Amino acid sequence: MGNRLVWQERFNIGVNFIDEEHKKLFSILNRLFEQSKQEEKGQWVCQEGIKYFKDHAMKHFTEEEAYMASIRYAGFETHRRLHDNFRKKTLPALERELERTAYSPEAIDHFLGVCAGWLAGHTTTEDRAITGSVISKWDDLLPEEEQAAMGQTIIQLLQDMFLLNPKIVSECYGGERFGKGIYYRLVYATQQGKKWEILLVFEQKLIVHTVGGMIETKSDAVDVTLMNAARYMAQQFVNRVREFFPSADMHELKEENLLTYEQFEKIFGEQNPQISLLFDTGKGYFAYCVIAPHLRQNGNVASINADNAMSEIKKYLNKNEEERRKKILVVDDSDIALQAMKGLLEQDYTVDLAKSGLAAIRCISLNRPDLILLDYDMPVCDGSQVLEMIRAEENFSDIPVIFLTGRVDKKSVQKVIPLKPLGFLLKTLGPGEIKKSVDNYLRTLD
Repeated sequence: MGNRLVWQERFNIGVNFIDEEHKKLFSILNRLFEQSKQEEKGQWVCQEGIKYFKDHAMKHFTEEEAYMASIRYAGFETHRRLHDNFRKKTLPALERELERTAYSPEAIDHFLGVCAGWLAGHTTTEDRAITGSVISKWDDLLPEEEQAAMGQTIIQLLQDMFLLNPKIVSECYGGERFGKGIYYRLVYATQQGKKWEILLVFEQKLIVHTVGGMIETKSDAVDVTLMNAARYMAQQFVNRVREFFPSADMHELKEENLLTYEQFEKIFGEQNPQISLLFDTGKGYFAYCVIAPHLRQNGNVASINADNAMSEIKKYLNKNEEERRKKILVVDDSDIALQAMKGLLEQDYTVDLAKSGLAAIRCISLNRPDLILLDYDMPVCDGSQVLEMIRAEENFSDIPVIFLTGRVDKKSVQKVIPLKPLGFLLKTLGPGEIKKSVDNYLRTLD
């Protein structure tokens, strides 16, 4: 990697101690770039240099956050979220890759490329926004729980479609270059005429390993045949993501493009993403970015006036009352069963529905339920596997779960006891008995 970061006057934000620390971080990365080209330097030198960079970055984040708090900077929470993402997700993920590969040249390239791109981008946008000279790029990101739901969906699909074991490197991917990349853009129109842009970035070796393995290519590089196969698989991948997000109204594919890095960087720089995720798949890096500004629109809010004041206030209070009701998530692959349970419970509870384990995880992320009613006998991912996923997530692990099943046999019960379900409900019970059982379960939680 023959790159070098060049300090420019435009990087100065006018706060001396921040500017000096930025220069120091640039200098450390430049020394690491030089060392990475010198084979005789060895692993130990890179380890020490990377540790030195990390220590300085952590110290800088702490001091910068203290400064932002002292001046009551309006964008403080967004800025800290970016810092947290880098220090808690990006750096640890890059370090794990370095350790896993014994500081291979490729892993060092990943580390330097992502860190250098992040530092340059963050300095010229978010840090300059502190003084009001630019507008923050990341104000339009979707809330963390929605990013997390999308991330978990993509991880599951990469596992299912390509047998990969991906990890999230960043939830605020800034368009940094990593390895030899393929940059692919899909543009969809909604029925209302709005636009979704999906930007997918593949490290070339990832395409060779995944798509190449499926079509038995003998090439170690991305050729025309492999690229065409990758295009159609990428579209299928996006369609699979859409299945788990029914609200994603991507009505019609209007345009697709293969981009140079410069074209990708220009699109990424001119428009703020709503979702921007970077993954280490173990076989190469992959980024999934969504630009759809309407996702952040709050919609039309009714204006209260003398004619509608009473009705609007009643709507508002009714909505608040609904939000105070207990929330139940029903998970079942049968539409008939879902609608039956909704009709039985919705008069007294707020009821969400999910047709699969992944859809359930998304619902839990976006709107944590008080109780989950989980069908035991689902195809692909059965109830015990879904409960295992729920228990594996620290934030979800304490949610009570009741299995809905057509049978309760000793083997099934023993299988799920370690996962601590709250109980079992037979689907063969009458509606009144099911409702009474749910009521009793929820009363025990108060």
